[in-house]
Amino acid sequence: MNRFILMAALAVHAWAGPAFAAGTHDHAVPTLNNQTTTAVTIKDNTVTLMFGPIDLPSAHDGDLAASMPKHIFQLPKDMYLVGYKSAVFTKDGKPLPQQYLHHILMLNTDKESVSCPGEPLFFAGAGLEMTEARFPAGYGVKLEKGKKLMSVVAFYHKAPPTKDVMATFTMEMAPEGASVKEMDVYQVGINIVCYSKFGQRGKDQTDEGIEIKPGVHVLSAPLKFRMDGCVKFAYPHGHDELLLIALEDKTNKRTLLRTVPDVAQDGTFIAFQPHQVFKDPRGFSVSAKDEYEMVMVYHHPLHDPRVQHGMGNYLLYMTPGTCPGEKTASIH
Repeated sequence: MNRFILMAALAVHAWAGPAFAAGTHDHAVPTLNNQTTTAVTIKDNTVTLMFGPIDLPSAHDGDLAASMPKHIFQLPKDMYLVGYKSAVFTKDGKPLPQQYLHHILMLNTDKESVSCPGEPLFFAGAGLEMTEARFPAGYGVKLEKGKKLMSVVAFYHKAPPTKDVMATFTMEMAPEGASVKEMDVYQVGINIVCYSKFGQRGKDQTDEGIEIKPGVHVLSAPLKFRMDGCVKFAYPHGHDELLLIALEDKTNKRTLLRTVPDVAQDGTFIAFQPHQVFKDPRGFSVSAKDEYEMVMVYHHPLHDPRVQHGMGNYLLYMTPGTCPGEKTASIH
């Protein structure tokens, strides 16, 4: 799987795409003029990556739309990821609007993705939502000693000129010796983000997402899971002007996820509030044999001439197999 180190340097902004991707082609590794640095600090039960400083705006290189060179690092021992958070600010500590952050991606280049076969595992990350993730107690994602982990960061290329911009991505790990049930990580969404399928994107879709038409715009995409799983946590991702993301079980006529963000009056994204981020140790089941659909709803003001692109994605954290004793219907 060493080829994943090369290939993963080229993926995408954000999260997910319909399943059944095939990784059959390579790309060139991005070369960046801004040779800014990434520092990794491991202390107690946290692993913190610090990106920058970098002057904005900065161009995006490669399919991964990176603002900085990718960074490969390894952990000194097996660890379990149980939560993560992100921040963006200037070198002197001044917080910046979340819209400055295009994405942070964390990939395990030595483990293959289930949702995007032939690509490395995307196990954590953040976009402008910068939602803090904390899995249900007793669950985590295993990151093994010596495996090549890779970070990719991009800042929004339309950000106003700003000097010395930095970002951090902090991963919380389970205490050593703690009992942790291992979860798989699975990407789902409307826009195509498995980079090996970028050639299938429509003319209205770019690295920024799918072009949003004026007024209310409803988009959906079919989805087939490649595994049976019990979803314990769902990290949502969206852009400004988002109204709703949903995951529907079409076979069993169930709405599994329904996520509504806080937005300003003009549609600027504010946050996914904690009650809108699914987290439940009981979980809900998904099946490889059933049919699913992702849905997103945006509203682009009629008087706004700017071109807007949207995404609607979840990063699903699930244990293999169906949930034991699950009841049959509810919105999570």
